[in-house]
Amino acid sequence: MSESGEISEFGYIMELLARGKVTIKNIERELICPACKELFTHPLILPCQHSICHKCVKELLLMLDDSFNEVGSDNSNQSSPRIRLPSPSMDKIDRISRPGWKRNSLTPRTTTFPCPGCEHDVDLGERGINGLFRNFTLETIVERYRQAARAATAIMCDLCKPPPQESTKSCMDCSASYCNECFKIYHPWGTIKAQHEYVGPTTNFRPKILMCPEHETERINMYCELCRRPVCHLCKLGGNHSNHRVTTMSSAYKTLKEKLSKDIDYLIGKESQVKSQISELNLLMKETECNGERAKEEAVTHFEKLFEVLEERKSSVLKAIDTSKKLRLDKFQTQMEEYQGLLENSGLVGYAQEVLKETDQSCFVQTAKQLHLRIQKATESLKSFRPAAQTSFEDYVVNTSKQTELLGELSFFSSGVDVPEINEEQSKIYNNALINWYHPGKDKADSYVLEYRKINRDEEMLSWNETEVFGTSKVISDLESNCNYAFRVRAYKGSICSPCSRELILHTPPAPVFSFLFDEKCGYNNEHLLLNLKRDRVESRAGFNLLLAAERIQVGYYTSLDYIIGDVGITKGKHFWAFRVEPYSYLVKVGVASSDKLQEWLRSPRDAVSPRYEQDSGHDSGSEDACFDSSQPFTLVTIGMKKFFIPKSPTSSNEPENRVLPMPTSIGVFLDYDKGKVGFYDMDHMKCLYERQVDCSHTMYPAFALMGSGGIQLEEPITAKYLEYQENM
Repeated sequence: MSESGEISEFGYIMELLARGKVTIKNIERELICPACKELFTHPLILPCQHSICHKCVKELLLMLDDSFNEVGSDNSNQSSPRIRLPSPSMDKIDRISRPGWKRNSLTPRTTTFPCPGCEHDVDLGERGINGLFRNFTLETIVERYRQAARAATAIMCDLCKPPPQESTKSCMDCSASYCNECFKIYHPWGTIKAQHEYVGPTTNFRPKILMCPEHETERINMYCELCRRPVCHLCKLGGNHSNHRVTTMSSAYKTLKEKLSKDIDYLIGKESQVKSQISELNLLMKETECNGERAKEEAVTHFEKLFEVLEERKSSVLKAIDTSKKLRLDKFQTQMEEYQGLLENSGLVGYAQEVLKETDQSCFVQTAKQLHLRIQKATESLKSFRPAAQTSFEDYVVNTSKQTELLGELSFFSSGVDVPEINEEQSKIYNNALINWYHPGKDKADSYVLEYRKINRDEEMLSWNETEVFGTSKVISDLESNCNYAFRVRAYKGSICSPCSRELILHTPPAPVFSFLFDEKCGYNNEHLLLNLKRDRVESRAGFNLLLAAERIQVGYYTSLDYIIGDVGITKGKHFWAFRVEPYSYLVKVGVASSDKLQEWLRSPRDAVSPRYEQDSGHDSGSEDACFDSSQPFTLVTIGMKKFFIPKSPTSSNEPENRVLPMPTSIGVFLDYDKGKVGFYDMDHMKCLYERQVDCSHTMYPAFALMGSGGIQLEEPITAKYLEYQENM
């Protein structure tokens, strides 16, 4: 885009500002660095396409290095990109910017960098900061915003004698601003300087040519569609983008500009719709506030009823205890009075002793008979002493354990909202997780809350993550590879919540998903194979040509396989991809193959006249899988007739009974390039069916081969668009 075009577009933005259609606050929000919370200064583009100030990147890297050096200290978490970072010394910043900055100096002990924009870790590569592009477009917009914000502050001429005059234009070649007189003096007609590029007054002088950060002497002239970044021709010839699909810079410029213009026009055209949605959100906020207050009042009413019941029970229990206490005290009082009478009859003993002194027998008998009855009664009372009542109140202890447990579980659960159920058949996991559920009741819920958490290998449960959903499907992203995740959902109707559904456990793939399409050029046989427009499905057509080849079987010839490969190669790391083999397929081979092995196959196709495949030669369709060299640069397993055939191991003399397995609905391939290992998985259970070593000394490609009728469908990545398509279906 030319400078005059950018000025006109910026003028249009300022016109919208003046008319109040775009607020300064909204524009400023896009021009603020997520790390320092100030306007961008020399912004750099991270691999995740977010921008950050050059100085902020250095400060964050230094903070990360300090946190690694102070292992176990409380300062190890100060590398959060959300905090304002203290400025390090300029000496450290200069040292961290040098290309020779080594790991044992100020380099952090990790190649990842925490992006403050998306809060994800991004890989800066071996060159670190030096491999990042400077966002000149954003820098220009920030500078213009600063000029618009301080319209009263003029840019002065750099060449005037004191006092300097106000500048009228700036030269991008000279990186200086001039007034009219100085510009005529330093850019006279008929000279080379007269051809310099000049713009309006500015302080932002950016280079006219964008250079490659990997090859500093090469211009940027191509655009990598896979990495979505500009590259030079050396990057494509022998660099990291040699196997990537690239396009010309002019084509990428035109395409991206058209997309951006359409998106901007769409947003501007939807202004009334946005305003109506804002009004709707305001109404929803007011409704939420009213419903929240109403729910609080209902909750207070229910708790007050509970308090009334508790008060009533409290009064009844205390009254019963008081009644029992009074009755017992009355019994003790009566018994005490009886024994008090014994003390009062202590003179009876003295009287009896005096009676014993009587010598007249008749007089003694007359007096002692009544006295003996009184003495006998007192003796029996002393021998059989027993308290008239119990002092313990064990029978009156209130047991509230069950009630306490019930009160502790008191929640918004209600039988009025049915528990949603997760649909296991429609739920799946690939690059992301797609969770589907249904509501068994007649009345649908207003919203749902989907909860998920990772399950560690030692069965340790982490805290639940929650996300609100207004439908019955949700795509969950940013899940870790090779981990078990638990999912559950609950329904909301107003302020009433249902219990959680039964948990669904899904296992993520062992590596990040590798995206590719079928290559329609390299080795593709359009006479036998049919490729759809999206290049994610291929079918083998058993047509007239195959019928002619089958005629030669009478004399012992073999029909060849038709190969097709992925359009992207693998040179490092761990990768996983999945596909479905159609049940009607007769013979399909799937796996990986190196670039040099593919050239051998595709340059010398095995046709029907090859003597190697005569019936008497000892070679058949199963011999290739029966035994192989452990260092071979390819691995292909055979699938067909709804069966999955596990190749025979060269170290095993006995053939296993389970070499032939039922064909999984979806099959996954896991390639660990660095360790030279490939595995085949049942996607329904994420179970490894077969694994072996493979020679990865060259670029590896996903490889497929078909013979007879058959079809292969690449698994579609799970995205938000995928979810919308499923809902429409």
